Amino acid sequence: MICPPPLVPLCVDFKVKQLTIGGKRLKLTIWDTAGQERFGTVTSSYYRGAHGIILVYDVTRRETFTNLLDIWAKEVQLYSTNHECIKILLGNKVDRENERAVTREEGLALAQEHKYLFLECSAKTKENVHQCFKDLTLKILEVPNFLENGSTVVKKQILEQKQVDPTPRGGGCCS
Repeated sequence: MICPPPLVPLCVDFKVKQLTIGGKRLKLTIWDTAGQERFGTVTSSYYRGAHGIILVYDVTRRETFTNLLDIWAKEVQLYSTNHECIKILLGNKVDRENERAVTREEGLALAQEHKYLFLECSAKTKENVHQCFKDLTLKILEVPNFLENGSTVVKKQILEQKQVDPTPRGGGCCS
């Protein structure tokens, strides 16, 4: 877990995933905010400069799907500084089909409405997990601006944001 120094203790899961696509070795940097809407002002900083965003809901819990529309999709629209950012809507826990509360069709319709990619997966069985990252990465590679500028765009946006909001951050970390 990586714990940035916010005003309120907050932990996010940080992972680096390596993929090889078309003979190119790519490194994905992944920040998992774990749906902590109570820390919205802090987690919003993770959207800035992102090349891709994965919005995940639990297919067995309708409120997680509703929160996507009511909270997370609005937050992405508000805080994502990269207008070419690729977004994917991901329904998780398809291994629990008999407990499903959100249909595949509902997920697909929401994704189409917001022009997101769509996929369902199971983190437990790993069904479609790799496919999610592969699909997202392939779409990111189709954006010429990302290929030309790479992470320099992200670094520039982070520096610009720090100049706009130089508020010192203090606080602890969670265990």
